[in-house]
Amino acid sequence: MDNGSCCLLEGDPISQIMPPLLILTFVLGVLGNGVALCGFCFHLKTWKASTIYLFNLAVADFLLIVCLPLRTDYYLRRRHWVFEDASCRLVLFMLATNRAGSIVFHTVVAVDRYFRVVHPHHRVNGMSRRAAAGAVCALWALVVLGTLYLLTESHLCPQPHATSCESFIMESANGWHDIMFQLEFFLPLAVIVFCSLRMVWSLRRRRLAGRGRARVRRASRLIVAVAAVFVTCYLPSVLARLYFLWTVSSSACHPSVHAALHVTLSFTYLNSMLDPLVYYFSSPSFPKFYTKLGICGSRPPRPGNAAAPQPPALPQSSRPRVQAAPPELSVLSGQGCELPSSPTV
Repeated sequence: MDNGSCCLLEGDPISQIMPPLLILTFVLGVLGNGVALCGFCFHLKTWKASTIYLFNLAVADFLLIVCLPLRTDYYLRRRHWVFEDASCRLVLFMLATNRAGSIVFHTVVAVDRYFRVVHPHHRVNGMSRRAAAGAVCALWALVVLGTLYLLTESHLCPQPHATSCESFIMESANGWHDIMFQLEFFLPLAVIVFCSLRMVWSLRRRRLAGRGRARVRRASRLIVAVAAVFVTCYLPSVLARLYFLWTVSSSACHPSVHAALHVTLSFTYLNSMLDPLVYYFSSPSFPKFYTKLGICGSRPPRPGNAAAPQPPALPQSSRPRVQAAPPELSVLSGQGCELPSSPTV
């Protein structure tokens, strides 16, 4: 990258805004994903295809957390990269891989819940763990191939007082990087919106009770959490970059547009903080695990499981006498037949 393709602004406000955001994201991301990875590795007893997808979402978040200390140091030095060119390429590659991997596995989780709710008898729902692991490896290969270009060229921009390390240029469109940045948001967004609407429509047509209703409700909450995390984390940066591309002639190296892109890109890092919400709604095991750790309060007892209040004991003289069972029930009991039990709630 030459000197004419990057902007270093005098009195750059980004250097004051970004470090607190990145430090907060790092601390909460380490705590949230550390707890989530402990839950995956030590608490979940049975792994299904959906569990494998969520675990890889946590792995994608881990890639981000590894990079945040170096990016924080970069902004604390007023956007001066003191490390080598290879480390700059690697950090930008891992940031892009985190973004693409998180988007891919958010989409996969939404599609998985869509098939389980809308098409419960589809053969996709019977996918084995080995097949799910193979699909995950193929998805990671696509993610790496889509971001590998960041390793093939230098992103350092030497200036008189600093050397920047940025994947975006702020003087013109960024070619393949901008194309990937937009496509990897809008295509999965269309899939997630479709899955969400179809699930809502399917749930309104059904009248389920008991466990079936609880499972469907949990699936709907999960996909709502996925959609909320997806839009919150990725939409602001996409809109900021689209605004720059639309007004590139007047926005090139503009301080406000430059700051808006960097701040909204930090929203992308929030997925490592918000994804534990997705894990919480993914399985009944995670709420129990969080409650055991004291992270979430214990759930209120369900109406059907609450113990019925016992009536006060009657005096011995006023207790009713228990009559003997009718002869026909005694005969059935003697023949080894079980008496009909009262229906459970």
